[in-house]
Amino acid sequence: MIDEKKLEDRLVALEAAKSWSPRVVSRLETLLRSGTDEALYRINPIQFATEKSIAEAEAIDLFLHACVAGLFDMDWQLVCPVCSDVVESFRSLRKLHTHFHCQLCQSDYDAALDDFITVTFTVSPAVRGIRFHDPDTLSAWDYVFHYKLTPGGILPDGVPWSEAAKGLVRVLTRIEPGAVASLEVDAVEGALLGQDFDSDAHFFFPIATDTGASSSHVPVTLDSGKCEAAPASIAPGKIVFDVRNAGKVAVVFGILQLPSATFHRPQLDFTPALSGKRLLMTQTFRDFFRSEVISATEGIAVLDVTLVFTDLKGSTALYERIGDLNAYIQVQRHFQHLLDVTVRHNGAVTKTIGDAVMAAFSTSADAVQAALEMREAVDQLNRDRPQRDFILKIGVHRGASIAVTLNERLDYFGQTVNIAARVQNLADGDEICITEEVHAAPAVADIIAPYPVAKSEAELKGVSKAMSVYRLARMES
Repeated sequence: MIDEKKLEDRLVALEAAKSWSPRVVSRLETLLRSGTDEALYRINPIQFATEKSIAEAEAIDLFLHACVAGLFDMDWQLVCPVCSDVVESFRSLRKLHTHFHCQLCQSDYDAALDDFITVTFTVSPAVRGIRFHDPDTLSAWDYVFHYKLTPGGILPDGVPWSEAAKGLVRVLTRIEPGAVASLEVDAVEGALLGQDFDSDAHFFFPIATDTGASSSHVPVTLDSGKCEAAPASIAPGKIVFDVRNAGKVAVVFGILQLPSATFHRPQLDFTPALSGKRLLMTQTFRDFFRSEVISATEGIAVLDVTLVFTDLKGSTALYERIGDLNAYIQVQRHFQHLLDVTVRHNGAVTKTIGDAVMAAFSTSADAVQAALEMREAVDQLNRDRPQRDFILKIGVHRGASIAVTLNERLDYFGQTVNIAARVQNLADGDEICITEEVHAAPAVADIIAPYPVAKSEAELKGVSKAMSVYRLARMES
C-alpha cells in the first residue's frame, strides 16, 4: 500500500525544506509507515503536536510543508457544533462557503474562520492508500463513525460524542438502489430515530407501553432525500422496518434508540484543532499557498483578530539623505526583521504598504509581545548605523473582521482594520498605542506591566465615540 520511492523522495524534500527540531520529520515518517488508516485520515496537527511533544507552530509548519512535498492533502471542513458531523469538506479555500446545513441535526449554521471551520491533513493516495480515500467502498459503520463524524466533539464526561453515539445505534447498513432491507429492532421505552446519513430523510417514532397494540412491521420508503414511513403505534418489543430505497444512489441508513421522545444531544466541547483563522495567520500558509483565495463575495467572518500596524517615522528624510536605492535596501532589512518577529509570535504579515506593515495575530497577547519585540528589533538595526534612521510607530487593535481576497491576496476588511491603522497614526516615534480591547485581553496586562503606560481618549475618524488608547513608552532604565 506504500509507494516507497515516492515516500522516500518526498520525505527528503520535506527534510530539506527548513531546519526542523530534532526527530520531527522522523516522527512524521513513523506515522506514515506504521499508522493505521484512521490515524492517517483527517490528522489534527494540534493533537499531533501534543502527542509527539512538538511545538504547535512547528507541527502546523510541518504539515504545510508536507503538503507542498506531496505527502498530504489539506482539507477545509465545516463541522457541526451539535453532533461533530463533518458536513462538508473542501480541498481548497476557494470552494469554502460559510452557510451550511447539518442533515443529522436538521440545523443550519453560519461558519466563521474561528468557529465550525477546521483544517486537517490526509495522507496522499500517491504515497499510501487508505480505505478512506474511497468512501463509497466503506462499511456503513466506517462511513458514519470514521468518515462522517469527527472524534473532536467531547461530552461533559470526557467521552467523544462519536463513541457515545455508537451505543445508540441498533441497526446500521448500506441499502443499494431498488433494494429493500428488513431491519429488526428490539425497541425499548423512549423513541426510535431512523436516519439517512447523507440527507434530511428520517423517521421518528415514540416508544411507550401505553400505545396499545404494537405494529410488527412498518414499511418505509426512501427517495431523493425524503422518507415516508407508514403511520404506526409502537410499544416496546420486536419491530421490523422494511426500508425500500427507491432512489438512484446507495443510502447509509441507521436506526437509533433514544432514551426519550424529547431527547436532546448534550452540549459538546471540542478538542483543540487547527482553525481556519489560525491557518490564515500562519506565515507558511501565506507564503506557500498564495493561490488560495476566498471566492465568497461577502468574505468569511473572523470573530476575533488582533491587528498590528507599523510605520517608519521620518522615512522620507532617510530616502533624501542616503538615496533611493540604499534606503530601499535598508527598509527591506527592516521588513525582514518585522516578519521574523511576527512569525516567532504566531502571526502573519498580511501586507506591506510603502514603509508600513500590517500583521494579524490570533491573540492580543501574541500581538503585543510582537509589537514590543518589533521595537527592539528596529533598535538593533539602528545600532549598526551612525544615527537612528529607523523610528517605529505601532498601533494594535482587536475586534471582528472579514477575511477577503483583495488584489489577489488574502486580506482583512472592516472597521477593526480601519481603527488599527488610525491608532498607529496616533503613535509618536518609538511609541506603541493599544486600544482598550487589546489592553483588556488575557495576559496583556502582565506583558506591559514593566513599561510606562499613559492612557488617553482619542477621537478617530469614522468612529462615533472616543476610544481609550494606551501609549507604551520604552522601559525605564
